Amino acid sequence: MATTHIEYLASLRIGTVEYVSPDRIEVLLDIESPDSVALNTGTPRNFPRINGYVMIAVDLGFVVGQVSWITIQRSPYPKRRGFQDFGLIDLPFPLRKIELQPVGTLRSIETGYKFKRGLESFPSVGDIVILPTDEQLRSIVESGDNRRVYIGNSPLVGNAKVMIDPNRLFGRHLAVLGNTGSGKSCSVAGLIRWSIESAREKLADGKETVNSRFIVLDPNGEYSKAFADKSNANIYTVNVEGNAEKQLEVPLWFWNTDEWCGFTKASPKTHRTTIVHALKSVRSGNVFEGQTKERELANYVRTIIDAIKVNKASGNPWKGFPISKSFHQSVEKWASGITRAQEYSEELNEAIQAFQDLFETLKNDRSAQYAHYDYKREEIDNLIVKLKEVYIKSGGREEEFLPTDEDSPIPFTGENFVRSIEANAEILRTTDHIVTLMPRIKTLLTDVRVRKVIDNNTLQLSDWLDDYIGTNNEESLTIIDLSLLPSDVTGIITAVIARMILETQQRYLKLNKQCLPTVLVMEEAHYFVKRYNDDAENTGPTIQCCKIFEKIAREGRKFGLGLVLSSQRPSELSPTVLSQCNSFLLHRISNDKDQELIHRLLPDNMRGILREMPSLPSQYAVLLGWASELPVMVKMRTLREEQRPQSNDPDYWDVWTGAKEREIDWSNIANEWQNKKGESANN
Repeated sequence: MATTHIEYLASLRIGTVEYVSPDRIEVLLDIESPDSVALNTGTPRNFPRINGYVMIAVDLGFVVGQVSWITIQRSPYPKRRGFQDFGLIDLPFPLRKIELQPVGTLRSIETGYKFKRGLESFPSVGDIVILPTDEQLRSIVESGDNRRVYIGNSPLVGNAKVMIDPNRLFGRHLAVLGNTGSGKSCSVAGLIRWSIESAREKLADGKETVNSRFIVLDPNGEYSKAFADKSNANIYTVNVEGNAEKQLEVPLWFWNTDEWCGFTKASPKTHRTTIVHALKSVRSGNVFEGQTKERELANYVRTIIDAIKVNKASGNPWKGFPISKSFHQSVEKWASGITRAQEYSEELNEAIQAFQDLFETLKNDRSAQYAHYDYKREEIDNLIVKLKEVYIKSGGREEEFLPTDEDSPIPFTGENFVRSIEANAEILRTTDHIVTLMPRIKTLLTDVRVRKVIDNNTLQLSDWLDDYIGTNNEESLTIIDLSLLPSDVTGIITAVIARMILETQQRYLKLNKQCLPTVLVMEEAHYFVKRYNDDAENTGPTIQCCKIFEKIAREGRKFGLGLVLSSQRPSELSPTVLSQCNSFLLHRISNDKDQELIHRLLPDNMRGILREMPSLPSQYAVLLGWASELPVMVKMRTLREEQRPQSNDPDYWDVWTGAKEREIDWSNIANEWQNKKGESANN
């Protein structure tokens, strides 16, 4: 016999609404509602079940609610229907209740159902609550447009496929969070692999390769194994021995002022000015050694002019005691270094004499008993004019006075940088201040552990961008293995790589008027974006690294740079970076502080499903945020053993009992560690 639509809905009824608020709905379950398994929805289904879905009929369709708790209350009276005779004694009856978190609205359309996040109208007390059918459940979980990448199945909804839109997942930053062993690294590797595979299946007509760009910063060396089967994966590491990997190169001439100051822990007041002038000089080609006397004088004079211009741009530092006296003493020192010489040309000596005459006038004006040392702006301008004449006559060119950006990636050697710092410190009278600065730089330049990484002044910038970000219309996957870098340089090397990628994206947009979609992945993100106190004096490498990732988190989306961060300690991450993540893939999280932080990041109506985080099995995760129409539990797709990152738990028992062999050759490890290439293991 045919069943009417009303009769069918009545068969799915489980209870009635008893309490309604904007973020919570309480439902009183009927006596006849399922106790553990519902058989009236087409297929057997567990009910009631935490984080399961039920529906409430409203004018515009159905309000979808997610079960957040289930309880039994003892009623002081029996629950009766009709006029049956219950006997002489009325006994208390258990009443079952569930609480719902309203998550969205399900509407009927021509092709089925469509789920939309948010509610336009709320149910009322007494409204009927029903179980969704299998078709309705799948419409809820499989909601959203452009669902292109299959990442797993929902165990709560009959193993419905969970698919995501890459534009949403990567375009507004993703955080993959979970304890060690929860499947976090496999999820990250899978998202990269599945996205590329899905794109390959949907290539546009005439296209043969995927035009994707993924760059993975790997501090533990886990991902080399995961993508070893991909021939186009570029794996960069330190001190390469084999052919499968390439030498990581981040030349020191890539580093900008902030990164040099961060690495050397330079003081903003005493060291930074010297570093800025040194970088300007060395990037403009001044090497301070091996040149003619006239060219050395030109370099000296140009540095003086740059120093005066920096002071001039910052206001009037040559006015007011004792700064004015200190500036006058600097002018005296500079004048003593600019003197006539027999080997100079007549024109140059004339220019030097004109400068000396001006200096004598300035000096005499300040030689009276109670004379002040203040310099007028006109006097400074005249000083610059005379110095420029000396510079031009000593072989300098006028076009060299065009502004030189101290942060432009123009090649120079470490030796020339050291000479430039020493020369500029002498001119700027900061020699005493660089005593603590120079040993750090010289130690870096002589460290055999990083020499291959930073010491390449012949590398072409365009070649580096090709290798690390990707060539034209080619699939690019770059794995940067940072595991063998010394800890004191890992942060600054990572900061340089991230900044170069961001600035490349900015320039691409500026020149092409459209962005180049690129994904930057940070494994163990708490290494790179560690929470810090916002102290102006605190400029160490860890903070410099965090600041560039904060900038990427805030601005990267505008330039097509998406961020994926993976971490087991979200409470240690920078709040700025986490707050910019619009999507979350949450594996098992047991720590109280980490759970509390996650709860603060998310809206109240998303918190119900998060209560399951401490008990999630490995490979299970909760997907929520911009990439998912509603919070959904996902069992992530399984990667083959050879496609998983190298992060398995150690097999203690099998090794102890001999089921698995472990051969030990400490000589081989010691030789590799001590950089003794080719030596016999027996030596």
